[in-house]
Amino acid sequence: MAHLYLTKIKKIYVANADATIAKGAKAYLLNQFEFYGIKTPLRRKICKEFYKAHPVKDHTELTSIIKDCFAAPQRELHYFAIELLGHHHKIWSKKTIPLIEWMVTHQSWWDSVDSTNSFVISKFFLQFPETIEITTSKWNNSTNKWLQRMSILFQLTYKKKTNTTLLSLYIENCQLEEDFFIRKAIGWALRAYAYTDAKWVVQFIKVHPQLSNLSKREALKHQ
Repeated sequence: MAHLYLTKIKKIYVANADATIAKGAKAYLLNQFEFYGIKTPLRRKICKEFYKAHPVKDHTELTSIIKDCFAAPQRELHYFAIELLGHHHKIWSKKTIPLIEWMVTHQSWWDSVDSTNSFVISKFFLQFPETIEITTSKWNNSTNKWLQRMSILFQLTYKKKTNTTLLSLYIENCQLEEDFFIRKAIGWALRAYAYTDAKWVVQFIKVHPQLSNLSKREALKHQ
């Protein structure tokens, strides 16, 4: 039986659904997910109001709600769960890590995985820096491409706080991967860091000739 929390947000989503928007969104994500058809600005407005009116008290309940949301076919409920976890950062702890990993590896596609990074992962590691190396090294050595992608992208917004030793190591470990999303992540991570230290990025590419053309192109896009 679905959590009461989920039942309430579903009713709100149904009331704001748009079949035309849903059709377009479904096609955009290659028909992998169903949609209510709610544009992002409206959906986020609905979510923020809902989160404030219905605070979650503990981590166990939060986990239950999130997993119920991910079990639903509509993509907006997956987004709802991701942003719900981000909103409740005050109850994050080290036991949030298995939940993050579960979210990254379920209903996975670039949109949900990258959103989890934006709302949760990148901020989580700033809050719990002692967990960075042990967690992200495990992700980087995983056979799951989405966890590998997150090991490369979690520092995307860190700028001068970027650990270039880890960034280098994780890219080197994945540079021969043929998966598009891994190659794109490598380029994206390097491009982001180039705004902080362009010389470092140019030199890194110079001494890593095995990087794919896609990764190089993405990395040097604004150089």
